[in-house]
Amino acid sequence: MIEWIQENQALFNAGMSIATLLVWVVYAQLLYFGFRRQRTPRVIINRGRKRDLDALCIISNMSQEAIYVEYIIATLETSHGTVMMDVTDFERDPTEERENEEGDKQRVSVTPEDIRENTRQGPLLSGEFMHIGTFNDVVRRLARRADIPMQGYRPVGNILLERLTIELIALYGPEPKPVSAKRSFKIESNESGGTLTPTSWQTHQGISFLHRRRLCKKVDKINETNFSMSSTIRLDKD
Repeated sequence: MIEWIQENQALFNAGMSIATLLVWVVYAQLLYFGFRRQRTPRVIINRGRKRDLDALCIISNMSQEAIYVEYIIATLETSHGTVMMDVTDFERDPTEERENEEGDKQRVSVTPEDIRENTRQGPLLSGEFMHIGTFNDVVRRLARRADIPMQGYRPVGNILLERLTIELIALYGPEPKPVSAKRSFKIESNESGGTLTPTSWQTHQGISFLHRRRLCKKVDKINETNFSMSSTIRLDKD
């Protein structure tokens, strides 16, 4: 065996070099995939507590680092058009009802400290989650802004609810360009309740280079136009 190695030393050395190179390539790939997994944001949008329209819309940050939530955009598709709305902030009056020391209720102005509790904009640490209310709350909020009269879980008249899409736009770690997470849910509603079915088994992660470039333009447009709501819904006037 030793004599064979000595006679074929050049071939043996070449084989050892190739084997060493393959080991380093595999090791480098493992390091790269581990680094990529740590640097890749992952946000999950899902139903919580229930599986119908009364389910909570839960947003979970499963990334290795914190994300900063900039916008939460909800889109409601109906048989008569689509309404899109920024639901980052809670719906809340500038005044609210509180009890004084005597136990009497009175209307008081909302303070700046309270205003911080009125928005979902801000950091969401790794492993943390938040909810934006129930899906029915979101649907009714969009319907109200689009002048769609609701009766229970369904609109009045011949208009039908079809799909609700939740899109989160956020900044991840030191990355200069925003990322997004989007998931759609099919809606089937009647007088007694409504079913809510995800159209895909996972949340779509908008993290590619081209998507993030388009997302930058979208955020710029939102900021420039002070976007809050847009609608293409046309209701039949009897």
